[in-house]
Amino acid sequence: MAPVYDRFTHKTEEAGLREMRRSLVGEATGRVLELGAGTGLNLPHYAESVESLVLTEPQSPMLRRLQDKAREQAPDAELRQAPAEELPFEDASFDTVVSTLVLCGADQERSLGEVRRVLRPGGLFLFLEHVRSDDPELGRFQDRMNWLNRLVVGCDCNRRTLAAIENAGFTVSRVEHRTLPEAPKFTRPLIVGEAVAGS
Repeated sequence: MAPVYDRFTHKTEEAGLREMRRSLVGEATGRVLELGAGTGLNLPHYAESVESLVLTEPQSPMLRRLQDKAREQAPDAELRQAPAEELPFEDASFDTVVSTLVLCGADQERSLGEVRRVLRPGGLFLFLEHVRSDDPELGRFQDRMNWLNRLVVGCDCNRRTLAAIENAGFTVSRVEHRTLPEAPKFTRPLIVGEAVAGS
């Protein structure tokens, strides 16, 4: 997906996803870690309240594109090749962790455990993720179509991600149920929000 990712998502970004990113990522403060930074679509949205920025990306082709974009837009950022399930950082290293469209493709339990570990107590977890719809009919449609989504883009569009975040020891302080614009119906349900790491 790396060579075509930005073109593949261009309509969705233009139709509203970019604004969702801007609003969410702009809340990051202090020592910030971004999971699965991909091609760097969140980079323009970090505010001056960010003291340091670490970007992780597990896939080498994506990481190469991320490096190019980071040189231009975030030259002080640290880039690390690492999956969300195995973060190479000390406990309580970060004030904020950002995850946008990552938990649909990662092992959620392990990834959220790692997020919880590297966040300081009271730290902020900012998320924008695909979820299974609360509407029973749409949820069943997502279940039927999930094999195709996994085949084409490598993620599960029908995960109960909000419950997983809560079960991982976070207190969800804000969540909005949104729609991914210009996307197939079975991938549209989104959650955008923030959660606080427990002590």
